[in-house]
Order: sequence, then structure tokens, then C-alpha cells
Amino acid sequence: MADASFERLTSARLILRRFRANDLDSFVAYRADPEVARYQSWQNFTAEDGRSFIDDMAALHPDMPGQWFQIAIELKATGEMIGDCALHTLADAPSEAEIGFTLAPAFRGHGYATEAVTCLLNHVFGALRKRRAVAITDVRNIRSIAVLERLGFTRDPAPREPVTFKGEPCREYLYRLERNHWRTNS
Repeated sequence: MADASFERLTSARLILRRFRANDLDSFVAYRADPEVARYQSWQNFTAEDGRSFIDDMAALHPDMPGQWFQIAIELKATGEMIGDCALHTLADAPSEAEIGFTLAPAFRGHGYATEAVTCLLNHVFGALRKRRAVAITDVRNIRSIAVLERLGFTRDPAPREPVTFKGEPCREYLYRLERNHWRTNS
């Protein structure tokens, strides 16, 4: 069931909230960075892509089966948008959600990704009552792997079947976290 009342989640240093029109410049700046896009589904992200994306998110809500919902990550102290989290309730298994996260390079290495994903998982397992969260990452994406493992996700023992991604061979890991193994974090 869609969470139409969603506006924001908060943690010690962050606000996870709906996207706003004034996020456009910050959003496009990090999404257009080839280093940020390397393991993501987009490339050559433009201002028009950003405007369209923000407009699309305004019409969606978290927990719509089959739909990805992106949530802006904002620093409480400055109001600056530093990245985004993603939530995808699976259409064929609505008690499960796939998550994702992206941070602007200048904000990596400060624990913000771990804090943002913790906040998101508290919502996924709390208010949304999902029984499992999953995440898929490229085996070379050591930063994302570190965040997922720090939060208690377990990796399937073998990489998934190889795929071609952005013209190059790619292997991915599937991570899972069950609600009964999640430790509530603030």
C-alpha cells in the first residue's frame, strides 16, 4: 500500500525527504559525475533528466509495488542535499523491498551513507513492516559493499550470473537482510 503521507525521515545528522525543485543543481551535479554513475543505471545525466526525475517523484509515494521511489538526503546542519536513497517494493513480493543509495563524492567517508540507509531501513522494517530488504551491487563497488555489510546484510555466497552493463562484463552480489535480524538504530 502506498505511503501517501510520507514527507520525511530524520536521523542524528540527516533528513531523508521528498525531492524539491530547488534540489535540481545539487542533484544533477553528482549524478552527472562519471565516478558516481559508474555503478548506476544512468550516464550523461542532464538538467532535463533531473527536472523530469524530480517531477516524476512528486507523483509517486513510497511502497508502491513495482515502482522505485527516490528520497533526497539532506544535511540537517546546512540544508544541503548530498545524495539520495531508493526504495522499491517488489511487485511480485510486496513484503520485500529493494534499496539503493548514492552520495555525492564530497560527502563520502563521513558515515552519511550508513546513517541514511539505517534511517531508511528503520522505516522499511518499522512503518512499512517489510519482512526483508535486498540490495544488488556490482562486485567492484567496495564502498556500497562495506555499507551493506556494516549494517548486517548477508551476501549470497556466489555472484549472480554475469551481465553486460554499460558495455562491459559485470558481476553482481545480492544482499539480504531479514526484519528479525535488523537491529533498530537511531
